[in-house]
Amino acid sequence: MFGKSMAPARLRCPYVRGNKLISFKTRWIKRNVPSLESIGILTLLSVLIVVPAFLMIRLLEPGFVLPAFSILLFADAAIAAILARAIHARRNSESVTLWDIAGAFTMMGCAAAIFSEPDQVVGFFEQLVEQRPHTPL
Repeated sequence: MFGKSMAPARLRCPYVRGNKLISFKTRWIKRNVPSLESIGILTLLSVLIVVPAFLMIRLLEPGFVLPAFSILLFADAAIAAILARAIHARRNSESVTLWDIAGAFTMMGCAAAIFSEPDQVVGFFEQLVEQRPHTPL
């Protein structure tokens, strides 16, 4: 009952010919190939997150990491929005755009700000003021 199928090979697996996979919509593959521009922007935004986050974890006290991380995410959201505006990215698109990434950074920044306690935020800004007492706010 569960043995070999009696149907011809072309009906059993219509998208395989020998060892090769056949795409039935070649335009779909060409349309969804990421461009070098999007890979470059993704690399830039990744570096803008990873490097400062690593430095924050290594240099700040544990209680100050979350407030600083929320500020970093808000800054990266602003950078992503400025880039999206500069390259005239579409706002309504089927794929992920820089506007979507800016929104995601904003949501993560809000979450980090919510999870950090007010004492941590006050302590973070007090530490900044103590480091530079003669600089006006």
